[in-house]
Amino acid sequence: MTVKKSNPDSEGIYHFDNFFNISADFICIAGFDGFFKRINPAVSKLLGFSEEELYERPISSFVYTPDLKITIETREQVYKNKPLLNFENRYLTKSGAIVWLSWTSMPVESEKLVYAIAKNITHKKKVEEERNLLLANLTQINKELTVLSHKTSHDLKSPINNMLSVFSLIDVSKINDPETLELVEILKLTSENLKQTLNDSIDQLVENESINTQIEEINLTESLAEVLASINSLVCDSKAIINVDFSAFENVTFNKAYIKSIFLNLLTNSIKYAKPHQAPIITIQSRKVNGVNQLIFSDNGLGFDMDKVKDKIFGLYEKFHNNVDSNGIGLYLVYNHITSLGGRIAVESKINEGATFIISFKY
Repeated sequence: MTVKKSNPDSEGIYHFDNFFNISADFICIAGFDGFFKRINPAVSKLLGFSEEELYERPISSFVYTPDLKITIETREQVYKNKPLLNFENRYLTKSGAIVWLSWTSMPVESEKLVYAIAKNITHKKKVEEERNLLLANLTQINKELTVLSHKTSHDLKSPINNMLSVFSLIDVSKINDPETLELVEILKLTSENLKQTLNDSIDQLVENESINTQIEEINLTESLAEVLASINSLVCDSKAIINVDFSAFENVTFNKAYIKSIFLNLLTNSIKYAKPHQAPIITIQSRKVNGVNQLIFSDNGLGFDMDKVKDKIFGLYEKFHNNVDSNGIGLYLVYNHITSLGGRIAVESKINEGATFIISFKY
């Protein structure tokens, strides 16, 4: 068999030029004098400069100023015949946009040239930035919730201790009515249990100062049932009608404690802010919109004037109705539970026409 050898002066150069021109990555040859000697079309396409502009200006002039010092220092090492692997820096395009590049360079000292390839990693950097912002936001939220928990626990200790002190002052020997004695004993035991629960909560907060949010697959029907069982008396007394439809999806990847807190706060708010002399009608349903899992929670209550409340609706201690039980914490918790795990929540409402909360899950 005869193997035909390619001509390095014709066919080889053609293949090299073809590879050079069609590559989506930066491919360039730079001189030790700091100027481009040859570039492929991808360089001009991404940076927005013509080839003439790229050749006539020093390479450093295209580097984003905050990265210039480290870029020059690294380049000096390359000139000393040290190959460069995965060096990242930022360049400015002609329009002023910033692009991230990851460079691999090989010097040829005898030719005073550097052969380099760079990948555009701008999208990767944006994803990393969004992730870091999400983590920073989650950390801040966790700190705020921890402070809130400590404050709530501290504020509750004094009235509970005062209540127990009152019981110690009661001379039950002077109470002749058995029913009254029984009620006093029940109240005393309840207060002692409340104090113990509060102390346990404080111990848990100290032990877990850094909150670890566990994500798992949760059944919405089961979580809602647990919450409804815990507020059964409230639901019955209000004569609330609760319509549930999880036919679109019944499971969601979320934090179990968070989803129960969301159900609890939205349910109690709908009951608390129902129209006078009208039973609250609450609808909870799942739906999918463009591949996104959404939980829709609506009621027929007092609603909000959205022009007035705007983005304050989820603020801490923000109150929009004259209700003695309102503390401005519930919706703040709901918002932070959702956004801390990458989700979103929107509100649609009008005065005396109820409110609809649209929760979009990340997963």
